Order: sequence, then C-alpha cells, then structure tokens
Amino acid sequence: MAAQSQSLLLIMGGRQVQAVLEKPQGSSRGLAAVVAHPHPLFGGTMDNKVVQTLARACVAAGWDCLRFNFRGVGSSQGVYDEGRGETEDLLALVQQLAPQSAVVLGGFSFGAFVACQAVQTLCPTGRLQKIMLVGTAVSHFPACPLLPESHEHSLVIHGESDDTVALPAVMDWARPQQLPVMVFPGTGHFFHGQLPLLKSLALRHMRA
Repeated sequence: MAAQSQSLLLIMGGRQVQAVLEKPQGSSRGLAAVVAHPHPLFGGTMDNKVVQTLARACVAAGWDCLRFNFRGVGSSQGVYDEGRGETEDLLALVQQLAPQSAVVLGGFSFGAFVACQAVQTLCPTGRLQKIMLVGTAVSHFPACPLLPESHEHSLVIHGESDDTVALPAVMDWARPQQLPVMVFPGTGHFFHGQLPLLKSLALRHMRA
C-alpha cells in the first residue's frame, strides 16, 4: 500500500519535536501507530531501518504511523533523559496524534524499552491494540514487564546473534512473564538481510 509522508515539527511542553507522519494512500481510518527509535547517544534516529520497517508495516495495515526523533536528536529539542523524559514524550505524542482512537506502539532497541514503559499507562485505557518490540534493550535499562492483558496483542522479536542485547537477557526478562519471544536464527541486532521478513511478520501481527 502506497503511503503519504509528511515531515512535521511538533510543539510539546514548549519544545520542538521532529517527526514524520505516514498515512495509507486514500482516506484514513483514524487509527494511530507510534514507533520509537534506538538509543539517542549511539546514533539512533527515526530514520533507522528497523524503525522504518515497522512503520511501513503499520501503514500497509491501514494505520497512520508517526516516527519521531527523541529529545536531542535531529531537530528535536532537549537533552537525553535516560528513558524517563523519552517515555513522557512518547505518551504526549500518542495523546496529540490520537487522543481517543485505538493505538499501536512499536519500538526498536532503546525505543522498545521506552515503549514497554508507555504500555503501563496506555494498556489500562483499553485503547492499546498492538505492541511490537524488536531488539528490546532489557540488559541496559530496567524494562518493566508487560501487563498480562497485553500479551496476546504483543509481538516480541529478537535476533539469536544479537551482540548489543544478548538473547539470554531477553529470555530472562520474558520468562517470568511467560511472554513468547520470536527468535530470528543467526540474526544480529540490526536485522541485516532480514528486514523483508521482519516487515512481513509485523504486518501479519497488525492484521491478526
């Protein structure tokens, strides 16, 4: 499905946030997805290939999708806040983009950690439809468990050969929750050569 893309400079709390809003070609169904990017201090941006892949899956499923730069990245103002302020920003963007409608949250690496934190606030509202976490940075940050009621709506994907966030750390996080993890054999943190498959699985999850 072709997408319409719009570059945005949003204002939140007196700060500028750089974002890209992608919409399915034609009329919008009023459904909103937000995808968060890897660590701001290690080159993570909204243009990361995994982030773009998740966003394209959302658009292909008929959802509007917002990618954005965390504070201090690109034209987004502010400074890195170890996930606290970034979670606040993600929640504020969801509220601005879709104050009442259904929501999808996605994230890659640090962005997946931030999405985990945001799930705690959004899940009880009943608006959170899907969650997609790729390469979740559980070994570098205190990622909270997903609420049990969100498990059936969650897709957790990790590379077997991830040398940034080791697979055993993700399993240690998922095991007490009995949360399934989909493992890509022989795949590293950035899913090189596996992005088409990642998109296909994300799209299947969105349509399920």
